[in-house]
Amino acid sequence: MKFLILISALICFTSCTGKESERPDYPIRQVTLDRVELTDHFWLPRIQTVQEKTIRYAFDKCTAEGRLENFVAAGNVIRGGTGKVRGVMPFDDTDVYKAIEGAAYSLINAPNPSLDTYLDSIIELIDYGQEADGYLTTWRTINPQNPPASWVKSGGGRWFDLGASHELYNSGHLFEAASAHYLATGKRNFLNIALKNADLLVKVFGDTASYEAPGHQIAETGLVKLYRITGKTAYLQLAKKFLDQRGDKRHRQIRGAYTQDHLPVTQQDEAVGHAVRATYMYAGMTDIAALYGDSLYSKAVHKLWDNMVGKKMYITGGLGARHAGESFGDSYELPNLTAYSETCAAIGGVYWAERMFRLTGKAGYFDILERMLYNGVIAGISLSGTEFFYPNPLESDGKYAFNHGASCTRAAWFDCSCCPTNLIRFIPYIPSLIYATQKDTVYVNLFMSNKSEILVGGKTVWIEQQTEYPWSGKVVLRVKASKPLTFTLKIRIPSWAQSRTASCGLYAYTNNAENQPSPAPNTADGYYTLTRRCTSAGDSLVLSFPMQARTVEANANVKDNAGKYAVEYGPLVYCMEEVDNPQAFDRHGKPTSFSVGWNPDLLGGISVIREQTDAGENILIPYYAWSNRGVGKMNVWRYTGK
Repeated sequence: MKFLILISALICFTSCTGKESERPDYPIRQVTLDRVELTDHFWLPRIQTVQEKTIRYAFDKCTAEGRLENFVAAGNVIRGGTGKVRGVMPFDDTDVYKAIEGAAYSLINAPNPSLDTYLDSIIELIDYGQEADGYLTTWRTINPQNPPASWVKSGGGRWFDLGASHELYNSGHLFEAASAHYLATGKRNFLNIALKNADLLVKVFGDTASYEAPGHQIAETGLVKLYRITGKTAYLQLAKKFLDQRGDKRHRQIRGAYTQDHLPVTQQDEAVGHAVRATYMYAGMTDIAALYGDSLYSKAVHKLWDNMVGKKMYITGGLGARHAGESFGDSYELPNLTAYSETCAAIGGVYWAERMFRLTGKAGYFDILERMLYNGVIAGISLSGTEFFYPNPLESDGKYAFNHGASCTRAAWFDCSCCPTNLIRFIPYIPSLIYATQKDTVYVNLFMSNKSEILVGGKTVWIEQQTEYPWSGKVVLRVKASKPLTFTLKIRIPSWAQSRTASCGLYAYTNNAENQPSPAPNTADGYYTLTRRCTSAGDSLVLSFPMQARTVEANANVKDNAGKYAVEYGPLVYCMEEVDNPQAFDRHGKPTSFSVGWNPDLLGGISVIREQTDAGENILIPYYAWSNRGVGKMNVWRYTGK
């Protein structure tokens, strides 16, 4: 059955009236999900697993652990009854919101009347738990004085201890999910709940006497999405105000670097603090840079980006070195065994990278996005779709229970289940990252088999991709137009195909490339650019990216990787797992040669690398697939000698 994605873009460029905004905006637009039919052998099965299995699994978990019951309890309290908070996190509501967001995509991709009805019933529960003026955080409505989490201060009502209460974080995910549900289904039942809450935030925090800022960022990007749907400028203004208030100690006590509240955002130039909060905030800052044409915001996000990818990013695209505070470490602090590299942070990194591309048109942002996507993100979910990593270390000894203290393999769920539900809302969104447009230019940024219909100059251009990427570097593009049309096609030539690791000097290849990409980039922005007249007869272009095992070394300042090497193949980082190498973890050796072979029966079908070293042979698998066969040792980085 065809997998036709019909979702309207979450980041659209017109209001619901269809009129173009007169404000500055991103110069580049996404090609929306409704324009892309995915046929890919790598990504389509993963999306279908989320649709057919993970979404229902998450709703069942939310039911069993009281996430849904909390909305009922809140509604009962509002109406004079009693209720008890279930769960231990002040942001448990967001698990429901994110599951709805993923389920909304599923309804479009695979229509399911019973799921549609089920979603409406959940939205009714949320509506029941919303207070009359729009307030919506169930734990505080049920028992305002006693938060479920020990780190949140007791004894206050609404908006008390905003640094930890997550009330505005709850609102942000509400806005994100309701925007997706509306744009996917056309229904306003969930959107109206979000707008009622957003109007309350504008009333409370938009006032000139308020100097508050969210403790955990995401309200900012959520407000921008509501602004795009409604055209209501108060939402956009509040998003900017929340950012402008950070680090401003003239009227309140700032919270410090952990919440990126140590300096005004336009003065920040180092990625610090909680990594998920940081990436969400940087994405919001990029929205403001685009929507306001704000040069100070633009300069700040460029500095922050360069710092993050040049000094604080794992080879997998993972972000956040420390378990303490789920945070970035110092420059070049990138431990392997104790790496945090939260799944949510990698997802946040993708959201930010995509915005940076739309702001600048530079392929380098998609080089990093691709690294995050194929390694740091999808490692977070098992091949079965029902087990998850919260942190994603680059080494395991089979003993250290890194996964939120619960285990050293993927877990079925967490008390803090932000990562599983974040994967649910993100993975179906991936096809919207493939293409983008700017006037008469079409960008091809990711390589996945698909059929797309793209509007260029009011005419339809059909682009079809056929590829076995990431296992093969061959990509066939077929292009035709509804009517004769001259336009420009910009095809990203991956940095790895150009012998660059896309990391601002943090990582470098150490063995020579055997071949060069064809075609090679012919512009400084990393694209092969082709302008030609297209007709209904169509045209074809064959891309060839050289696929070979490449050895990588880290910057000498990364002390944990001194004397070590890693292996990449195309966009994939590889690792060595104990189940394939029961004797290999106690020996070291310099790699001398590699052979790559396809195994359709292993881990859903993968290319296996056999690495010959002067100490013996190692078998390597893609990092994303590790720990799908039980508990055991694993490493990405290995010593070159004794």
